[in-house]
Amino acid sequence: MSHRFNRLAASLALAACANHAHAAGFALIEQNASGLGNAYAGQAAVAADASTIFFNPAGMTYLPDRQVVLAGHLIKPQAEFSGTVNPDIGGGNGGDAGGWALVPNAYFALRLTPDVHVGLGLNSPFGLKTEYDPEWVGRYQAIKSEVKTINLNPSVALKLSDTLSLGAGLNIQWIEAVLTHRQPLGAPPAPVPLLKIKGDDYGWGYNLGALWQATPATRIGLAYRSEVDYTLDGASSTSDPSVAPLNGPVTAEVTMPDSASLSVFHKLSSRWDLLADVTWTGWSDFDDLPIQGTVNKTTPENWENILRYSLGATWHMSEKVSLRGGVAYDEAPVSDIDRTPRIPDGARTWIAVGGQYRLSAQSVLDFGYAHLFVNDPGLQSTDNGTTLNGEYSSEVDILSAQFTLNF
Repeated sequence: MSHRFNRLAASLALAACANHAHAAGFALIEQNASGLGNAYAGQAAVAADASTIFFNPAGMTYLPDRQVVLAGHLIKPQAEFSGTVNPDIGGGNGGDAGGWALVPNAYFALRLTPDVHVGLGLNSPFGLKTEYDPEWVGRYQAIKSEVKTINLNPSVALKLSDTLSLGAGLNIQWIEAVLTHRQPLGAPPAPVPLLKIKGDDYGWGYNLGALWQATPATRIGLAYRSEVDYTLDGASSTSDPSVAPLNGPVTAEVTMPDSASLSVFHKLSSRWDLLADVTWTGWSDFDDLPIQGTVNKTTPENWENILRYSLGATWHMSEKVSLRGGVAYDEAPVSDIDRTPRIPDGARTWIAVGGQYRLSAQSVLDFGYAHLFVNDPGLQSTDNGTTLNGEYSSEVDILSAQFTLNF
């Protein structure tokens, strides 16, 4: 029981340990709809609207005097496990563990002086929900895993010259995680109650950015997001109140990895823009997890640093309409042998399309769609007396819309 309890506590802390935007893992890059059509290529350089507060706060120096951005994203991941089913345990393969999620964003940017801009972002940098059939073969390892975050991001930008701008922001984050599984308490007919772990915490970090207008047609952006430390305080509870040993506090200290992005925006002509980006994420910070509370144990983890590559193009078809396209590739931070059914993630290839319709001189509507092809993640997970050996059929669909108002 204590090994399983430790694994759940580790998973709870892991739920807080994701980074920069739907790069592999369960961070959410969906911080605007204006970038989705380009597969988020060039976001640290494009400075298209106030969502640059998240991607590179220095980009606020390219915005109008006052701007509000409201965006929403419908995200549908699919994760269907297939593999060996233990006849002694029973149950099926769990069905589709993915489900629809709505992710909102909001941003406000204001020019204080010709050279100083301030802004405020409200978004959800990390999110996850997987839920299997309650009696699936892996019910002793995972049934439901859900993570919610809220991030408040006040920022400032300074235009140092006609070609160079700098920006900085503070990130104040709240996270909540809920995990469930079935906990066997011995050989049949011993009870198998549903165990639930829930915890939350606040953390803070910062983001920095620089934007260089290298030529009249080319901008280069560099952005950095810091680590964020969490101490998750949680409690476990069970569907059988008579099982007292399963009820108690759990604490886990974790560090959310830092990341850095290098982006290029190039205006090829009056009608065509080209965008490119590479983003590094320091997942190797998550090499082990010390647990304190009901169980005191350090669980080794073997996550690796990853890169994300993206390319995009925008065609300004007319004064009112622009069309976008993009491709991207996210490396996977975890191998088959270290992957768990709570986070059945793999490397991803993005294909994205989108566009913009200018409603008036003050208002703009952006929209986008992306399909993510996920390399079939393998699973070799042994825990709590059960072994899951197989692979997932996975993909992700994203549909986004955004309204921007200058006033």
